[in-house]
Amino acid sequence: MAAKKSGPSTIRGSARARAVTVVVLEALSGEVGTTEAAERLGVSLSRYYQLEAKALEGMLKALEPRTKGPQMTPQREIQALRAEKRALEKELRRHQTLLRAAHRSVGLPARGRKAASSKGRGRAKRGSRGKTVLETLRKMPDADGGGIDGKAKRDGDVGGKDRGEPGGA
Repeated sequence: MAAKKSGPSTIRGSARARAVTVVVLEALSGEVGTTEAAERLGVSLSRYYQLEAKALEGMLKALEPRTKGPQMTPQREIQALRAEKRALEKELRRHQTLLRAAHRSVGLPARGRKAASSKGRGRAKRGSRGKTVLETLRKMPDADGGGIDGKAKRDGDVGGKDRGEPGGA
């Protein structure tokens, strides 16, 4: 098996770019001065420093650790966000269905629908949902025949008027 070639002959680039690289590396190592390096390249001293900075930036960028796997492009990010949006919308519909089922199970009216008495003249006023739930629970008999507070209720007995409890006069 042949050994894989490495070294200067395997570095790709134009002849000019290779010449600049050699001169910049010689100057950085101290073999030649920056003035001589600029003269060899046929550029001004300030242009040499620009080339040197660009070479060092390129070297640093090439030596940065790379992330594994496919890179996130704007198109892939858009696809991922759309997929996430679809999943969240599906989850929202599921939760809304569960909420409607819970409302039906405790006897609450459907939410988001106009009342029959409004006849399209604006929004119907909403009352307290807690009061509706409480009244529904009070009307539902328990195993012992009582309402939510465990006491037997008679028709028309709302606040304990007969027993001297609060709520009655």
